[in-house]
Amino acid sequence: MSLTMAIFMLVAMWLSVATAMLWGVLRIARRHARPHHTQAATTPKPHPLHRTRRHAGAH
Repeated sequence: MSLTMAIFMLVAMWLSVATAMLWGVLRIARRHARPHHTQAATTPKPHPLHRTRRHAGAH
């Protein structure tokens, strides 16, 4: 195998691995993306009552 062919195969394998990794990251990011709700953004949520004392969180 010539040096040119070896370099070409190395670059081609690197590109295929990089493409596969990018595809996987984009697939996961698309799956975990939060959907945009236009109705929820326009209606304000009621604020909960603020407590004067908070219980200790060491349970």
